[in-house]
Amino acid sequence: MENFKRKSPEEILLSISKLHRGRLKIFIGAVSGSGKTYHMLREGTTLQQQGIDVVICAVSTLQRPETIEQVGELERIPSIHWTKAGMEKKDLNIEAILSRNPEVVLVDGLAHRNRQGAERPTRLEDIHFLLSHGISVMTTVNVYELEDVRELVQKFMDIRVEETVSAHTLEIADEIRLIDVTPETLLQRVSEGHVRNSKASPLFQRGTLGVLRELALRLVAEGVNDSLEKHREQMGMLGPSGAAERILVSTQYHWNGSIYVRRGQQVAKRLNGELIVVTFVSRKHPLTKEQAAFKDSLVKLAKKVGADFEELSFHSRRRLPDRLIRYALEHNVTRIVLGHSRQSRWQEFWQGSVVNDILRKSTNMDIFMVADRAEHQGERIMPAKLAAPVDNSRYHRLSSREVDEKIGRIKRGRFKVLIGAAPGVGKTYTMLREGNHLLKKGVDVVIGLLETHGRLETGQQVAGLPLIERAQIKYSDTVLEEMDTEAIIRRNPELVLVDELAHNNVPGSANRKRYEDVIKILDAGISVISTVNVQHLESLNDAVAQITGVRVRETVPDSILRLADEVELIDVAPQALQARMKEGKIYAREKIDQALGNFFKIGNLIALRELALREIADDVDERLESWERKNSLRGPWNKQEVIFVCVKLSPNAEKLIRRGFRSAFRMKAEWIVLYVHAGKEMTEEERKKKDSIENLTLRLGGNFEMILSAPSAKLAEVIQEKADKHRATQLIIGQCDRPVWRRIWEGTVIQKLLRTARHMDILIVANYDPYIKREDLSAHDL
Repeated sequence: MENFKRKSPEEILLSISKLHRGRLKIFIGAVSGSGKTYHMLREGTTLQQQGIDVVICAVSTLQRPETIEQVGELERIPSIHWTKAGMEKKDLNIEAILSRNPEVVLVDGLAHRNRQGAERPTRLEDIHFLLSHGISVMTTVNVYELEDVRELVQKFMDIRVEETVSAHTLEIADEIRLIDVTPETLLQRVSEGHVRNSKASPLFQRGTLGVLRELALRLVAEGVNDSLEKHREQMGMLGPSGAAERILVSTQYHWNGSIYVRRGQQVAKRLNGELIVVTFVSRKHPLTKEQAAFKDSLVKLAKKVGADFEELSFHSRRRLPDRLIRYALEHNVTRIVLGHSRQSRWQEFWQGSVVNDILRKSTNMDIFMVADRAEHQGERIMPAKLAAPVDNSRYHRLSSREVDEKIGRIKRGRFKVLIGAAPGVGKTYTMLREGNHLLKKGVDVVIGLLETHGRLETGQQVAGLPLIERAQIKYSDTVLEEMDTEAIIRRNPELVLVDELAHNNVPGSANRKRYEDVIKILDAGISVISTVNVQHLESLNDAVAQITGVRVRETVPDSILRLADEVELIDVAPQALQARMKEGKIYAREKIDQALGNFFKIGNLIALRELALREIADDVDERLESWERKNSLRGPWNKQEVIFVCVKLSPNAEKLIRRGFRSAFRMKAEWIVLYVHAGKEMTEEERKKKDSIENLTLRLGGNFEMILSAPSAKLAEVIQEKADKHRATQLIIGQCDRPVWRRIWEGTVIQKLLRTARHMDILIVANYDPYIKREDLSAHDL
């Protein structure tokens, strides 16, 4: 759907003014040495080769060989040199640049402050001046040089930053590209002397680098989310995109309101989502003195936990569900947090149930019912960070099995994964460039499997890298090729480059999946660098299908990322990726139009980019926690959580299992999947479906259980009994898909569990409707 709304005169004037204004592109990284200048120069050289007039000014290569090489034939406009406290500084020579009048100027140090007496005090103002004269600018910045981040760095890391720019500077950029580098790679560059003044800097500590990297990933993800929401609004799309979480807590001015807000805060932090708190007040009745006191307390708490707070009015109790659902849809909420109802079945029947109405009317958003633990445990304390257990592992005598496991990890090769939002972002190019760099340093590197897809720039990076011939495998009447794992192990290089980690091997191969071949190579003591796209991660399969409408069939378990020693994101803006597609740099010419009209639509690319940024930020946070960092950016977690997932043999089962895995992984919880087979003996088709969901559960690291021949009328009792046996703290179940008349006459498993399992959290996972549009809000008009 195109946006047919007529532009206002102001919008027309703004669009015309932009025609005469230069474009601004910002390369952002965690710290100096990330590769921002390298990538900026490389992009400038590419533009020059395309006939664009590009110059550089005040660019600092810091004598890094790779960076100097990228300067190439780019014309340099002399900068204005001056010193401060014995350090050389460079200001832009604005007059010389205006006189030369290039199309694009490349400049380092967005946060730089000019010399005293300069016409403009900061580089940012110089850049604005150039943009207003129709000259486009590419520049670089470190995440800690943004004002908001600087405050965090100074407060929590005691690191002083002198030169900064406003965080809002990123909002005026036409394009932002994150240069993501792992702490391990940065520390290696430091040890090789490629990062100036780094050894004395407190920034270059492993934990600090990890925190700054995570901040950069999340900061860019927030900006991408803003552009995604604007795009979806223009397209008339409604509800959550599938790329980010937004948690809505609905509560009242009552003593338990703070419990729901605290639980919502915990969920939002662990899911890296935004938090919104709403309360409903009747227009007919003013607040009592007690309610007013609870309101003051709730407002203060919402501010403290960083939540947006809003008070909504309603006319009648029966219209409250419509009011809540409409608000949630308008604000792209992914999960509504509520308290359990205390109504009996007959009270629900005669008085109506707000909770049941919300469950029936909610679309594309999950409902999270907060446990009433006071009734069963006699307390009202929310899960909090537990005291760290005493670590006696240093004095523990290892068993034979533990010794063998540790020896295996010591012998295992090093594993690095390059991940991107979509094909064409430059994963294979980066893998080959890194391979060439290591080859020059004397490392024995070979290519195990390469897919250039005819991309010229990628093919040129092969250079002198040796290639292991592929294995020939006969399948049916044809001969197909796959990576020759045995030949690689016989060759025994130090490092092998393997493209497309999620690839399914042809029937007849030793392993079904390429990642299994990679694990075998690692176990042989050979290091591996490999590539994968974010849509191939198993637990994101449903989110990707929601975003793109495409169900990805080739997947890797999320444990592959945890197996990797390093995971690095290759980030490219959606518009730049589409430009590459149109230039024929990703797919063959005959496939371009089809790709641009399907998977490579701008909305899909924006959402996939946000998904990739958030996923790698989560991975960084997990690694920081594993390094025993005291304060995770995602907040405390409760080690006693147990997630219990209930499934049927329906297409929705896999979605529930993936949701259970992601919840358990982020909560550090044990998780169990239960299938209850009611009725006769299983048919062959049912057995295949059961085996499929069991395999998925085990592949993701969960436990699978099945109960046979339970009467359907007793299903809720069987589920609760099993959940209680496992001491489950959270129950996950799918939204009811029964016809309305059957729900009223027979009731539902969800309704029964909501009445009998109030001592545990219950997450009802929504069915997804891809066709809901903004005009559908009329269904919830009051």
